[in-house]
Amino acid sequence: MRAAFYEKNGPAREALKIGEIDTPRPGAGEVRIKLKTSGVNPSDVKARIGSTRKIAFPRVIPHSDGAGVIDMVGDGVPAARVGERVWTWNAQWLRPFGTCAEYVTLPSGMAVRLPDETSFEAGACLGIPAMTAYHAVAVAQAMPGMTLLVSGGAGAVGHYAIQFAKMAGANVITTVSSADKAKLAKAAGADHAIDYKRENAGERVMALTGKKGVDAVIELDMAANANLMTQVLHPRGTIVIYGTGAPEAQVPLFFFLRNAITLKFIFVYELTAAEREAALGAISRALEAGTLINNVAATFPLAESVAAHEAVEQGRLLGNVVVTI
Repeated sequence: MRAAFYEKNGPAREALKIGEIDTPRPGAGEVRIKLKTSGVNPSDVKARIGSTRKIAFPRVIPHSDGAGVIDMVGDGVPAARVGERVWTWNAQWLRPFGTCAEYVTLPSGMAVRLPDETSFEAGACLGIPAMTAYHAVAVAQAMPGMTLLVSGGAGAVGHYAIQFAKMAGANVITTVSSADKAKLAKAAGADHAIDYKRENAGERVMALTGKKGVDAVIELDMAANANLMTQVLHPRGTIVIYGTGAPEAQVPLFFFLRNAITLKFIFVYELTAAEREAALGAISRALEAGTLINNVAATFPLAESVAAHEAVEQGRLLGNVVVTI
């Protein structure tokens, strides 16, 4: 089969190759997915560079997320699953071979049915972005009457987080860095979008909340935004942190202590079975209902996987980047 792969960490143009490798066969309890699409997430790019984890296998096929059709099943898996449209998650987490290939074999439970009305391109956006967003909103305990601040509402996770928070009945404020991103966030359901490059985000949040502050923040970069928390949270508020731009950072500990702020860190790759089941169920219901907006910014063919990685690194596209197989 054809696949993109790397055998050392490094820049995309130096490390990422396209070539033929052996086509896998499913083992007991596994399915083989003939992939149609592969999602490129920032974590995939960082893993290839080696900034978050060093290469742990002789050869790595990148990407955790993807979508396609089951074409073969292993022992113990119902033959009726052959031909099923599915999306997947964690394909390359603690495994050498991810979804940037013509085929991938995975445990049957990691192949989730994809509704006929949902495109394979959208299916490649669900594993990390949508699952992180749903779990973050759940941990924040979003509910009617609550005000939630979503950091980076035009990003892949933020865009989904706005939607799940609105589904839970919360009032949603989000931060963005341009008028185009504000428009995208508002289309996802945000009640207010603050352009932090042109406005004082803390002052705007306080104005929008009648100086009360928000109940919770869903934060994509705690290292960069720790001090903003002192300007937007009311006492006993919660920060749900799913990312950071630096391994260490100074945080306003006295403010957190004095105001009994709760910090909750989440890591989508290591959810419990119950947390995973809740996220999968919510995503599936939203897809079936046709209410989930999946923002695919650009697609690249497998042969242009290097360009796809570079597009994610540059961060100029508004939405998810997908490789088509």
